[in-house]
Amino acid sequence: MAKSSKSHKPRQVPSRKQILDFIEKSDQPAGKREIAKAFRLRGSDKIALKALLKDMADEGLIDSTPGRAFHKMGGIPKVTVLKIVEIDGNEAIGMPERWEAEAPAPRLRIKERGRRAALAVGDRILARTEERGQGHIAFMMKKIAQSSDMLMGVVEKDERDRFWLKPVDRKIRRSTAISDLGEAEVGNLVLAEPIGRGSQIKARVKEVLGDPFAPKSFSLIAIHKYEIPQVFPTDVLDEAEQAAKLKLSNEDREDLTNLSIVAIDPADARDHDDAIWAAPDDDANNAGGFNAIVAIADVSFYVRSGSKLDREAYKRGNSVYFPDRVVPMLPEALSTDVCSLKQDVDRAALACHLKIDAKGKVISSRFTRAIVRLTGNIAYEDAQAAMDGKLDHPMKANALEPLWACWKLLAKARDGREPLNLDLPEKRVVLDDQGRIAEIATRERLDAHRLVEDYMIAANVAAAKMLESKKSPLIYRVHEMPSREKLIALKDYLKSFDVSFAMGQVIKPSVFNRLIEQVGEAEILPLVMEQILRSQTQAYYGSTNMGHFGLSLGSYAHFTSPIRRYADLIVHRALVSGCKLEQPKPKNDLIPTQSGLSKDMADKLDLISEKISQLERRAMMAERETVDRYISAHLSDHVGQILKCRITGVQNFGFFATVEELGGDGLVPVRTLGVERFDYDEQKQQLEGLDTGVTYNIGQKLDLRLVEANAATGSLLFELAEGANHMPGRYEPRRGRSGPKGKPHRKGKRGRPANIRHRSR
Repeated sequence: MAKSSKSHKPRQVPSRKQILDFIEKSDQPAGKREIAKAFRLRGSDKIALKALLKDMADEGLIDSTPGRAFHKMGGIPKVTVLKIVEIDGNEAIGMPERWEAEAPAPRLRIKERGRRAALAVGDRILARTEERGQGHIAFMMKKIAQSSDMLMGVVEKDERDRFWLKPVDRKIRRSTAISDLGEAEVGNLVLAEPIGRGSQIKARVKEVLGDPFAPKSFSLIAIHKYEIPQVFPTDVLDEAEQAAKLKLSNEDREDLTNLSIVAIDPADARDHDDAIWAAPDDDANNAGGFNAIVAIADVSFYVRSGSKLDREAYKRGNSVYFPDRVVPMLPEALSTDVCSLKQDVDRAALACHLKIDAKGKVISSRFTRAIVRLTGNIAYEDAQAAMDGKLDHPMKANALEPLWACWKLLAKARDGREPLNLDLPEKRVVLDDQGRIAEIATRERLDAHRLVEDYMIAANVAAAKMLESKKSPLIYRVHEMPSREKLIALKDYLKSFDVSFAMGQVIKPSVFNRLIEQVGEAEILPLVMEQILRSQTQAYYGSTNMGHFGLSLGSYAHFTSPIRRYADLIVHRALVSGCKLEQPKPKNDLIPTQSGLSKDMADKLDLISEKISQLERRAMMAERETVDRYISAHLSDHVGQILKCRITGVQNFGFFATVEELGGDGLVPVRTLGVERFDYDEQKQQLEGLDTGVTYNIGQKLDLRLVEANAATGSLLFELAEGANHMPGRYEPRRGRSGPKGKPHRKGKRGRPANIRHRSR
């Protein structure tokens, strides 16, 4: 006899809000099956649910992962694939591999339980995500094979005539077998498509990029690795040509062509955003004060919201500067031509007028759209030489001397607010005519640099305050104070030098300045300054004002570089709208009417800020890695030589060192230090030999032998000057026998060199 079955009582299909609430609150991936089960749907109800979920996806309310679990559009799936994009100390940071929301992809800190998986940039992991506070964290479930992203490497051939793709990313340690060489030859730098799965992945060459050791390949490697757009679409170039033909309206712009305005820039500057002018104020109410103008290229006049040019500029976020080339944010028709402020040529500018009192305080400001005709483009070195009396310069009396006199007042005000004063040397790669390194020079810090910097800071502050007074949305440049964790790490580090640092005090930039003064001219000064720098947070863009800690300023925005930074372009548009500086409608109907900040863009400043902050970090990493490749190429002729180095980082697997007066970080693996066991003290950032007591600390100077310099990856490998494993063996452990003093020989932990003992904080 058949069992009687209960008749199905139709249940109401859940509403859109109920489904969204369930997806958000579910502690596991929520697919169609889980939703149906939760709302006890059966039969035809499931069909109705399927249709509803499709409608919600079409409406942009939800999205689905490849495994068909749903999440709120713009949200993070409960279980998803993350790609590792950064290693911050001992923590990996990942971003969702698949992200189609309009908002920038979020960055999640990866929590690993149990034995760490030695994650590296570029790795893919399956992770479970959880909401914490205002963001999310991810718990790693497993490491998974690389996706179908293109591989970049150098073609090599082994003794068995097999071809291999040797990676140019120093974080990828294994070569990949090549299944299809295409038109590539041994030694070529290529892009290849991964074929297969798991350990069976092979590479199929898709594009030959050329000689990996040719100087111009070093920046090309970074451009491809970080997917930096370097070719402008034809329609964008066409629009740039049309925009460049826009006529300047003499009636609607202030005429500043009669002033001795000058641009002071690096001698090799590729674009000129800014120019400056100053003169004593003849207002009796401002005795001893000055009037100054900071004129900035009026990029918003040419690049208008909603245009193809604007979308491409937003996609790039900023210009990227390599030793051999620039990948510009804007096409050259604008960036190096009509937007670039040049001598004896009329140019459109957004002018910041500053009234400065005798104490260096900006007592009033206003913004105008203007026409400027520069008196000159002057190199920093020439301006400084003229003011030092070493160069007879025609613009000294009319332009430079008033600028210097006004700057002394601005410098007085800067010293009064006590911004963070870290005078760390900056390296500059100088290339010869063949694109090879001629020298690695330290940029000399001149008064001319400080002068321009102080004028730009004054204009940036004025822009932020003007927009605040207009109650206009804007993008701030934010630098928050150091976190408590970073301050504790700094305190622990300083303790190793018997330098005290009180945690209970109010933390201001002046606290760090006093610390630097306390150290004085001691040998540890560069080390202390580096550690102070490491304790700082990374500056970013945001629509909420959090102040600028390093500059000791309450309100700060970027206004002075719209040719190369999208954030500045947004600020320009906000000023145009807020100060009612709109220009007449262009006669060319293909060019958008408005040059101010559109409502649509104003509503998305949170998203825009996060996106351009990510693009800024991408540019910094690409620029840094390219310089490392140039330095490695330069040092390749010195392999086997003893070089003067300084330790820059200590880990349980060895220490990193940089070549003094040159730069370039390389590793000294702990396994090459000798057969004795080493104690790694994470708090002191120190390795100590348990037998000899020899220590290796950050900042320590020592002679090292260069073992390897790989220009393709930018990596260096060092060993002690005495040679690897130079110390004689003290014992040879055998089965059933004891080591010295009757103690059994202790093996190191799995995943760590055998001669390391790790002591954490």
